[in-house]
Amino acid sequence: MKRALITGITGQDGSYLAELLLEKGYEVHGVVRRASTETFERIAHLTGKIHLHQADLLDQLSIIDVMKEAEPDEVYNLAAQSFVPTSWKQPVLTGEFTALGVTRMLEAIKLLGRDKIRFYQASSSEMFGKVQAVPQTESTPFYPRSPYGVAKLYGHWITINYRESYGMYCVSGILFNHESPRRGREFVTRKVTDGVARIKLGLSNELRLGNLDAKRDWGYAGDYVRAMWLMLQQDQPDDYVIATGETHTVQRLVELAFAAVDLDWKKYVVTDPALVRPAEVDLLIGDPTKAKTQLGWTLDVGFEQLVQMMVESDLARLKNTITPDQRPRGI
Repeated sequence: MKRALITGITGQDGSYLAELLLEKGYEVHGVVRRASTETFERIAHLTGKIHLHQADLLDQLSIIDVMKEAEPDEVYNLAAQSFVPTSWKQPVLTGEFTALGVTRMLEAIKLLGRDKIRFYQASSSEMFGKVQAVPQTESTPFYPRSPYGVAKLYGHWITINYRESYGMYCVSGILFNHESPRRGREFVTRKVTDGVARIKLGLSNELRLGNLDAKRDWGYAGDYVRAMWLMLQQDQPDDYVIATGETHTVQRLVELAFAAVDLDWKKYVVTDPALVRPAEVDLLIGDPTKAKTQLGWTLDVGFEQLVQMMVESDLARLKNTITPDQRPRGI
């Protein structure tokens, strides 16, 4: 039985990855922070099936201790300060977690099992930032436009550096935006689908958003964690862009979400300049050709299906939280 260690297991990707690995017969270990304020909601259904360990990406010794306890064959480093707007307010903390945290993970592997442990680093399309080519591939130059993007770029290059310097099996997945009903409500996709559900149920009367013209390549998180696993099953380590190859505006996301509940988005959406990023990333679209040809990776969920799935999930969740007298007629 293979053993896997997942940092960030309480997050969206961590929960889907844990499910996938359990299905494949792995013994799954996860890292949670000491005195964590994070909810375990996303992995509550996995209680008794996974092993949780306390550690922190800011604490080198705690990472080493977890590696000794779990003795993993594969390590998936998904933990980070991953909300882009917060990275401008907390740039130093973002760097400590999202950049130097990767180095601490790699150092622990180098010390304890560099010949047998395979390491996956969660890189990000935000590293492309002010894009130098469209679409973006593994060879497109990087130009990050946020402290988060800069920190992710450090994590990406330090992973490559350890691979080339020490012969370690280290890969980076350059993942473009990937969403699901488990996405945090601070992210724009979930903010939209949650807002739409609230408006439909009469719990809100507006949805405030920033730049509606920003374009993103959005996929389904369940598909993307499968790519992570595939990367660690190859004979040689390499880096891969994981994307749909399609781009959609925030406005298109909004249109689809409101259409899912038969409402006119123009009646409810308010553009708020305060929600516009200091340095916007206007267009991200990835070319997943390498992943499809070399990994055999495929997409199962399309963009429209993804939005529909998220709206339905938020409607179901909110219906269970409101009393009958709060519900609009017909709900």
